[in-house]
Amino acid sequence: MLNFVTTNPGKVREATEYLDDEIRQFDFDYPEVQADDLGTVAAEGARAAYRAADGPVIVDDAGLFIDAFDGFPGPYSSYVEDTVGVERVWRMTEPEADRAAAFKTVIAYCDGDGFEATPDPGGIDREDRRGQDLSADDRGAATTDEQVHDGGETVPVKLFEGRVPGEIVAPRGEGGFGFDPIFEHDGTTFAEMSTEEKNAISHRGRALAKFAEWYGER
Repeated sequence: MLNFVTTNPGKVREATEYLDDEIRQFDFDYPEVQADDLGTVAAEGARAAYRAADGPVIVDDAGLFIDAFDGFPGPYSSYVEDTVGVERVWRMTEPEADRAAAFKTVIAYCDGDGFEATPDPGGIDREDRRGQDLSADDRGAATTDEQVHDGGETVPVKLFEGRVPGEIVAPRGEGGFGFDPIFEHDGTTFAEMSTEEKNAISHRGRALAKFAEWYGER
């Protein structure tokens, strides 16, 4: 059984759409490192969670990346939402000529077994880290690996990234959470979408789809 490390049952429900009944919620408060990329944060969490769960785990980390601010707030999105606020992020972005942005999720997988891994999570294109197009139709998810060390033993962690491109707009909509009211995709903010509409194009869903394809081959 695969453990999804989260306190949000909604994430687990979304994951079952890609992984059937092979997944369950694992409530574990792993230490969250401070880093400038989602991959490092998720990988560190996956290693800690694997040790606690003693079984295969996935950990996800997500953020809003604004081009005009070189990808900020990125991994610090939750903190910025709590301290700066959604409305003020919009006001800071409003004067910019380029308001392009992207929501991204990185899923980190760890099971203690060996699989091909590389030592640098920078394999995710650095242009994509700033919210640039990942593919022509923007429906792909980048994949990379990070090799880590635990007590002298090599513990591989595999990373899967999904993104949704959009732009920052004045707040609209009553649904969603976080920065959803100021993130517009194809003319509609995430806060104006139903849960079903949002899940159909979500950055987490795109990362899950990529992970599910790889996991199904193991």
